[in-house]
Amino acid sequence: MIESRVMNSAVVAVGNELLIGKTVDTNGSWLSEKLTDLGVPVAGRWVTGDDPGSIQDCIKDALEKADIVIVTGGLGPTSDDLTRPAVADLFRHKLIEDPVLVQRLHDRFSAMGYDSLPQRNLVQAKVPEGAIVIDNKEGTAPGLIIEDAGRVVILLPGVPREMKMIFDLKVKEYINSQFRSHLIPTLERTFNTSGIPESLLAEEMAGHTDKFPPDVSLAFLPGLKGVSLRITTPDTDGKGLARLGLCEEVLMPVIAPHFYSMGATDIVDTLASLLLSAKKNLAVGESCTGGLISKRITDRPGSSRYFRGGIIAYDVETKSSVLGIEKQIIATKGVVSQEVASLLAERSARLMNADFGIGITGVAGPSVGSSDVPVGTVCYAVFGDGRVHTFQKVFGGNRQAVRTRAAQAALFSFFQMLTNKLD
Repeated sequence: MIESRVMNSAVVAVGNELLIGKTVDTNGSWLSEKLTDLGVPVAGRWVTGDDPGSIQDCIKDALEKADIVIVTGGLGPTSDDLTRPAVADLFRHKLIEDPVLVQRLHDRFSAMGYDSLPQRNLVQAKVPEGAIVIDNKEGTAPGLIIEDAGRVVILLPGVPREMKMIFDLKVKEYINSQFRSHLIPTLERTFNTSGIPESLLAEEMAGHTDKFPPDVSLAFLPGLKGVSLRITTPDTDGKGLARLGLCEEVLMPVIAPHFYSMGATDIVDTLASLLLSAKKNLAVGESCTGGLISKRITDRPGSSRYFRGGIIAYDVETKSSVLGIEKQIIATKGVVSQEVASLLAERSARLMNADFGIGITGVAGPSVGSSDVPVGTVCYAVFGDGRVHTFQKVFGGNRQAVRTRAAQAALFSFFQMLTNKLD
């Protein structure tokens, strides 16, 4: 019986591909975030290979630290899927064939056009006796919940979309219904910034965070697209939202020049909202980013309402023949120059009859740089209302990092233009 206290959780990810580094354990990260949000702090995470003894050892270790253990992976139909029998043996539960699961497997393969069910898949219908079976509408491996002497082990498929679907639809509901009195949800707010390194942002905030209540935590989350600030607090007294509101009042005046959105909202979502509300549209002329800006925009459904299109003017001839950028300007100013970036933005907008334009050119590397224009040098520009703003920066990292940082910088400058923060 679980005493009246805060419960802990743990995550065990199973798979040789995870252990040797061929596949990143994204399931563990996702589950950790979801469990924390539910109010079940994660006491530890384990990664193990497809070995019954190792799987059992990890689960035993996890149960010493946690009340709920979630295991992902190893539930498939092949010879290396050993989680189910390993867990059944650990708890001394017999594996029994579930006729409902057998029928679901037959129905699923029939719906896919197969005349018969592969015999290997029948192992997925064998479940530890007494386990709660969770239907998997995305695949063939069901989720399983095993309750044993106050301990709970939940088995989920390793395929991310299947695992997430089962967790969101059923596991959250199970945890909430069974352990509600032991859960203390963690409240959070995330502030997304761009155009400033983590260290400088920390310096600007120095002293201001002293005004935070003692039970509020601040985390810096740097990435290639900027730095996010996450504030969290346990809602033990029902005043968590008030504490977060106080912290937001402290933070916003400090980070305002670099801030563009809250939560999981990408800067492209913010730009889409601004363009739609203004009934304006955008065109892009890209060189070094090779269409990355256009891709990020068009990844969003409905982007045709505000995005005219993009031109990847990668070589000099395309810049000249398609966008009409004079070769003399390219020769005298350099292909990587603020002048060329300015023309990429302006000519793209005019060619596609767009209200705004973004232009970008640079040296993404890893070679071809020079003493005057080193690798990582990027020039970009934003155009609108007959005016153009140009920028030149040197970004660090490999080719992918330079391109990602450059695209983000250009998008952030466009955000600043739309919100009248460039002048």
